[in-house]
Amino acid sequence: MQIPRPRPGNSAFGSGTAQVRLPRRSSSAAKELLKRLLLALGLLLALTLIVYIDRDAYADHAGNDGVSFIDALYYATVTMTTTGYGDITPVLPHARLINVFVVTPIRIAFLVLLVGTTVEVLANEGRRALQDSRWRRNMRNHTVVIGYGTTGQSAIATLLRSGAQADRVVVIDTDPQAVAAANRHGLAAFEGDATARELLHRAELPKAREVIITVGRDDTAILTTLTVRQLNRGAHVVVVVRDSLNVPLIRQSGADAVVTSSDAVGRLMGLSSLSPQLGEVIEDLLTANSGLEITQRQVTREEDGRLPSELGEEKVLAVVRNRTLRRYYELGGDTLRTGDQVVVVRKAPGAPRTPRVE
Repeated sequence: MQIPRPRPGNSAFGSGTAQVRLPRRSSSAAKELLKRLLLALGLLLALTLIVYIDRDAYADHAGNDGVSFIDALYYATVTMTTTGYGDITPVLPHARLINVFVVTPIRIAFLVLLVGTTVEVLANEGRRALQDSRWRRNMRNHTVVIGYGTTGQSAIATLLRSGAQADRVVVIDTDPQAVAAANRHGLAAFEGDATARELLHRAELPKAREVIITVGRDDTAILTTLTVRQLNRGAHVVVVVRDSLNVPLIRQSGADAVVTSSDAVGRLMGLSSLSPQLGEVIEDLLTANSGLEITQRQVTREEDGRLPSELGEEKVLAVVRNRTLRRYYELGGDTLRTGDQVVVVRKAPGAPRTPRVE
């Protein structure tokens, strides 16, 4: 499944408190730390080799037995960390010049690397907290998708194809791999239990316009729906359940729309078996950019006062007026009005044009 990818940014988790994870392009913190560790070890090895190759120019005042490779490594370590016990020292002039013009810059580079890493870690934590705060402050009228499995990904893909902005979609999932997948698809995400009120608050669910719940268990879906409805009375809540017997419980919990996945799949399979063409048409309606598509849109000014049958290539199935759904056979001679919404079937934008038969 291909999901549009906006320009990535950074991502982060806070310490102890979940922060939003935004799409990112940069390498992980572990890779950056490993890179800097290898660089530090490289500096240490370079300094060790410099001392060992020129070991005759150094004196070991503690052992008086010459400078071995272990002594060179020891000298490089205490020199780079600015400890400087003084038991091994350069005694010849050229060795001292090498310490001034070569060893000292290496020591400074190591300190800059060490201090820079520490400062960057602290700065990143502050930037992550600031980024999380800015994201929460600007997030409202968005869509929260709880569960980023196959159903959740399909729902988001449909939203994005219908014109929704990826930066107005937030994913919540307990699986860190699902959260990482959401980030790769250009979506902000939280890792955690969606029944936790604090996590839902951090996802700005009380300001959300729509909530889609696609968790794997019906009991979890019921509890999640109850929690969501307590935090947001006005959002449109769509819930996916497996067993149709749980539909009344989901509706009583506050869901506006309930989709029974097992019944929907079973009905499609039954229709395809009894009438292959009918099953093909229904599957066509559910498949994006293929043949027919079904959509809901606003009535335009040019369509004000026209009959539903006069919309050209679009076939009106229903009209939504004052939040009331009126099917095509309930319309009679009513004309469309500005402010209405129509549910139509039309040719998908990506479908090939069929030549007209004369």
